Amino acid sequence: GALAAAVQASAGGDAQQVMAEARGALAAKASQLHAVVPDSLYTPAFQPALAGQKIQLTVINPLGLHARPAAQFVTTASRFDTAVRLTNLTSGKGPVNGQSINQVTTLAVRQRHEIEIEAAGRQAAEALAALRELVESGFGETEQQQPPKTTADQRPTTSDERGRAIAASPGIALGPAFIYRPTLPEVTVKTIDDPTAEWERLTTAAQTAQQELEIARQNAVRQIGAYEAAIFDAHLLILQDPDLLTAVREQIFTEKINAEAAWRQAIETTAASYRALEDDYLQARAADVTDVGLRLLRLLTGKAGVSLTPPEPSILVAHDLTPSDTAELDPKLILGICTEIGGATSHSAILARALGIPAVVGAGPAIAQLKDGMRLALDGSHGRLWLEPDDNQWALLQTAREEWLAAQAEARANSLQPAVTKDGRHFEVVANVRSAADARAALENGAEGVGLLRTEFLYLERTTAPSEDEQVAAYEAIAAIMGRRPLIIRTLDVGGDKPLAYLNTGAEDNPFLGWRGIRLCLDQPEILKTQLRAILRVSDGRQIKIMFPMIATVDETRAAKGILAEAQAELRTAGVPFDEEMEVGIMIETPAAVLIADLLAAEVDFFSIGSNDLTQYVMAADRGNVRVAQLADAYQPAVLRAMQLTITAARAAGIWVGLCGELAGDPLATPLLIGLGLDEFSMSAPMIAAVKQRISQVTVSEAEQLAKTALGLGTAGEVRQLLAG
Repeated sequence: GALAAAVQASAGGDAQQVMAEARGALAAKASQLHAVVPDSLYTPAFQPALAGQKIQLTVINPLGLHARPAAQFVTTASRFDTAVRLTNLTSGKGPVNGQSINQVTTLAVRQRHEIEIEAAGRQAAEALAALRELVESGFGETEQQQPPKTTADQRPTTSDERGRAIAASPGIALGPAFIYRPTLPEVTVKTIDDPTAEWERLTTAAQTAQQELEIARQNAVRQIGAYEAAIFDAHLLILQDPDLLTAVREQIFTEKINAEAAWRQAIETTAASYRALEDDYLQARAADVTDVGLRLLRLLTGKAGVSLTPPEPSILVAHDLTPSDTAELDPKLILGICTEIGGATSHSAILARALGIPAVVGAGPAIAQLKDGMRLALDGSHGRLWLEPDDNQWALLQTAREEWLAAQAEARANSLQPAVTKDGRHFEVVANVRSAADARAALENGAEGVGLLRTEFLYLERTTAPSEDEQVAAYEAIAAIMGRRPLIIRTLDVGGDKPLAYLNTGAEDNPFLGWRGIRLCLDQPEILKTQLRAILRVSDGRQIKIMFPMIATVDETRAAKGILAEAQAELRTAGVPFDEEMEVGIMIETPAAVLIADLLAAEVDFFSIGSNDLTQYVMAADRGNVRVAQLADAYQPAVLRAMQLTITAARAAGIWVGLCGELAGDPLATPLLIGLGLDEFSMSAPMIAAVKQRISQVTVSEAEQLAKTALGLGTAGEVRQLLAG
């Protein structure tokens, strides 16, 4: 009973659920003794219809409730003493248990789907507020790159016409085949006499599996980063899923079968529910369920897995790979990966890309006939696979691999050097960050500073605003990492599409045109002043700059600077030192700011163009709406001309201009942005090496001519064609 309660508690169960699991262990004994134990003591949770509060929301992140955001949803829902149900209003599926990772994921909630969240319990209001913030913030993924799409160009036939392959992770690999064919633990259905002992055996194995997954996650964070490692958060929640555990427990106690058989049946049913979904991306999540299932089955049966360590550097060939398999690979020994099944959106493909291992997947049944040591080659950028290529083909591929490796090595070396054009002009390449961990990763990737510190992480997922001292501690941690390097801190940019639970922002028909950014902060001056005081307190002896978001008028700029002046005066009076010469800038995100850029330039020390929002406002196209995705494109001539107007006005006023949207991290755009006159590029850390390398390959005069030509083109496609040519 204690073990059962521990599993339910780790899954986020409330006090009643935990007690029900503990008392449920009495069921078998009660039956033997013909005693009466009320059903309520061991009935699974979330049985009755809820009579609680409801909210309806639109999901905005690019891939909907896939594994990572589903894990965030379940983790958040489980923090509160309440029951949560989720319904996909768009598809009509649900309601399901909002604290079950599998139930939430198999709702197949996609971008722009309408969902309903219902909560009942002591903390229902708090739970709904936290879940609203999570959904409306896009689960922190609104700017994440979507996984590659599988197209005909990514699925060419192999050179010998014996199969097809999907490009999964870029790069070229050549080497002997290392065949990985793990065998599944044999599971025989057995009748048992002591269901309680069998359930205890399963819960003990589950605890061990949880420890293994936590170690795997920690290793993945160190090796490939926190975002990719979050895959294992979803795996932990699958292992702890209350609905899954309830199904297993019922099988053991009702059917009186052994733990292995009950667990296998439940896992197969859950995996089948994923495979039955229409969405390819969600279908691929069945592999995650199977991965967790096999881990526990091996513990229950005592069967160790097959080694993934080849005797020499090789290309790994498998029917499929689980995320756990992929995360354990040594890139020094695994030159490439080739699987018979799978897709570019599988978590194994995501991890292969993070590890930098070239990979093709979905190569078909032809590879099942391969033997250890056979000569293989693959191109993970284009989905090509060569089975036993001849000497001539091998030599050509070897040359291509050497060129690819040289380009990678050059990019890594250049990433730690200043970004300088062929004619000697230096450009500042900095990073977008939201935490101290991001700041460390930025420096490791060659960032020369921080071009955008998103401070929203301090304000979201809480019921009160952060105190001044809390903010000082957070900014100090990041500033200490940056030292004397530039650190631009953007003031709070929430509201509208990212509401705060402790502010009554109310519903808005069009939140992107509503009460957000500087508009909200000017109406809540104490929130803004508290943040400005915290930033100022950290600025002494450092190169910290302040940046105001969502500026549309001169009045807004002056009002924000006025509150800054008040904060400075208060600190002077208190004898608190700060940087008296701190630069103050604004984000150029609205057409209004572009049209009065000359007036705004007279008020501030720098501009930072937010290309993501500027694009959607210039083009009147929601960047999260797939139906207008072709319009929400930063390469649109109208957007490029807006950037040109902004930079021209800044030049005339003698101030510098940066860019912190996704366009800054696109190497294709680098020469164009140089030619437009940009001074600073700010991007996610992994893109720094490629952008620095691209800067080193051009001259300013070449870039200026390219920009002049691009500004005369009529379509985004023509601009891309020019830059690619």
